[in-house]
Amino acid sequence: MSKQSKRREALVYHAKPTPGKIKVVPTKKYASQRDLSLAYSPGVAEPCLEIDKDKDNVYKYTTKGNLVAVISNGTAVLGLGNIGPEASKPVMEGKGLLFKIFADIDVFDIEVDTENVDEFIETVKNIAPTFGGINLEDIKAPEAFEIERRLKEELDIPVMHDDQHGTAIISAAALLNALELAEKTIEDVKIVVSGAGAAAISCTRLYQAFGARRENIVMLDSKGVIRTDRDNLTSQKAEFATDRKINTLDEAMVDADVFVGLSMADIVTPDMLKTMAPNPIVFAMANPDPEIAYQLALDTRDDIIMATGRSDHPNQVNNVLGFPFIFRGALDVRATKINEAMKMAAVKALSNLAKEPVPEQVNIAYGETRLTFGRDYIIPKPFDPRLIAEVPPAVAKAAMESGVAKEPIEDWEKYQNSLLERLGSDNKLVRLLLNRAKTNPKRVVFAEADQLDVLKAAQIVYEEGVAIPILLGRKETILELMKEIEFEDADVLIIDPKSDEESSRKDKYADAYWKQHQRNGVTKYSAGKIMRERNYFAAMMVNEGDADALISGYSRSYPSVVKPMLELIGMGKGVTRIATTNVMMTQRGPMFLSDTAINIDPSAKDLAKIAQMTARAAKMFGIEPVMAMISYSNFGSSNNERTKKVRDAVNLLHRTNPDLVVDGELQTDFALNSEMLQDIFPFSKLAGRKVNTLIFPNLESANITYKLLKELNKAESIGPIMMGLRKPAHILQLDASVDEIVNMTAIAVIDAQEREKRRQKK
Repeated sequence: MSKQSKRREALVYHAKPTPGKIKVVPTKKYASQRDLSLAYSPGVAEPCLEIDKDKDNVYKYTTKGNLVAVISNGTAVLGLGNIGPEASKPVMEGKGLLFKIFADIDVFDIEVDTENVDEFIETVKNIAPTFGGINLEDIKAPEAFEIERRLKEELDIPVMHDDQHGTAIISAAALLNALELAEKTIEDVKIVVSGAGAAAISCTRLYQAFGARRENIVMLDSKGVIRTDRDNLTSQKAEFATDRKINTLDEAMVDADVFVGLSMADIVTPDMLKTMAPNPIVFAMANPDPEIAYQLALDTRDDIIMATGRSDHPNQVNNVLGFPFIFRGALDVRATKINEAMKMAAVKALSNLAKEPVPEQVNIAYGETRLTFGRDYIIPKPFDPRLIAEVPPAVAKAAMESGVAKEPIEDWEKYQNSLLERLGSDNKLVRLLLNRAKTNPKRVVFAEADQLDVLKAAQIVYEEGVAIPILLGRKETILELMKEIEFEDADVLIIDPKSDEESSRKDKYADAYWKQHQRNGVTKYSAGKIMRERNYFAAMMVNEGDADALISGYSRSYPSVVKPMLELIGMGKGVTRIATTNVMMTQRGPMFLSDTAINIDPSAKDLAKIAQMTARAAKMFGIEPVMAMISYSNFGSSNNERTKKVRDAVNLLHRTNPDLVVDGELQTDFALNSEMLQDIFPFSKLAGRKVNTLIFPNLESANITYKLLKELNKAESIGPIMMGLRKPAHILQLDASVDEIVNMTAIAVIDAQEREKRRQKK
């Protein structure tokens, strides 16, 4: 993507359809006059009076306990520098989004128009009663140190400057594990820190808290080694000044065990690495480009343990592993501050989590057979669903033990369960899918590439490395559209099945098609003619191994696109029925709904097959299926033929797939309300479980349900995902959005990846 195109995409993302990235939504009913009278006058007076009696009641009756302020004056934004409060607002909104999607914390972003330390502090203090916590962001050093110090002293709510402590916490967890792997102790290692800003100072202080010795630390700024004989050092730099008679990074690196980079790209050379001690630990965390390129470092030292700030390399030091979960734990015990004990608890929780067996969902997301603790995995991955259940409790316990928790937790199991419930509909699954597809992109045919939205999706998956697109359609039209969206100079294959330029390829496909169907009334002439049709041509590309998967259906009805797929690709070995499932991103997390597009009135045996295929699909996403077979009755309360077939399907599954967690027939509310199900039907295999898969008795109920969820609740949908075909072919809903096409392309890539793995095992 060109720089201009990226710029335009970023601007459109922030401007459309609604400016900005976050909004406020009501949490209470407001439909009737009675509701409004409770929400405002006169009902609102009652909680006001209760809070007036006891200020702590503000946590009981308002959002304060789950509300964090992300506050900046825009003096040190992302590497953009001092761009001011207004220009910093998109970054602060982005931080608010991360708080919400990773830890379900609400945020107001506050941009303060002053660079005066006293004025800034006074502003924050004056608005602090609104919030349960303060996240300081993008404030330049050394002012940031003074601002945070004073606010922590003068406020009774958690205050943290993430630029300082976020990187410190994550890198400290990584360092503890790297030292363990290198068989070194933190008390003895020699550490070089390149950079002397807020993050570097905080990192070094935290390493000291874990045992690093000041005499073993050398810190550098833009002028070189910070020595005790240098003039005009800030108090923070003076804290780490060395008596050693060295001046340069080259000299500091000799025999060093650890390099921590928070400075600028490419300042570490291979020769410097060669002078380091055996098993060197190098955290090159400058963004977007590290102090030394990842592969260059590995090529230079085969005994190196390497981490960067980038997501495209192992061991990413990413602040999102820390701040959402630290504030979550602090808020949940109403901590009056975030102290050293809480930060150290977060470090230990992250360090320990990296040593635990990794959930299959995480392995799948990163395209790994099995992530295990080692040189390429010293800190958890940002997509690890265990983070919210491990880090906040550790932080909360530390707050309680250090005496800063005003509302201690007593039932830890209940608390952890409540944390897991907060995962919700934050589209983690979408991020997992895209990330996994990128690990091994496949060739995907877009059968309608002369449609603008399809081409936009192809551009995204190409530029993001999700897939290798092959574009079918009128070549002139495609080239014109590519120019319009700045998708030019891309190494992408464009094919027009109706063009004479493709005669050799068409002849090859036509001959293969004719040989398959010559006893079914197909002549060589008709085979050649049908290969001019895109969906037939695309299907033959996949059949003949010239592509790995296909995407179609944007501009044509579902049945008209399914027909050539069934005719040419056919069903997989042992499959007697194809079906579809839709993955819905709901408030309770991802939900699989089947069958949403193919089988009009399936029999009991068909329903059992659909359930089996859906279970395999869920596992492909790293999700263990908990399946409810849906009807309008509960466990035999009606003996109608329609309910009986669902009951028969369940009985069949219980006999043939006893390990599958499935039950029914069940009404939808009982399936989704675990407490109600446990209370009324405690004998059910689903009792006490969170259902994530619904198998519907017929096409109309499944199709209506998923479209209602999509439109009424604005639940994002991935699908319908084809199940049971011999090769990866996935069909879009008519007029699908660009995002839906991108997501379906990721599904197609993952489908192809899975099939490749199965072939390799044989």
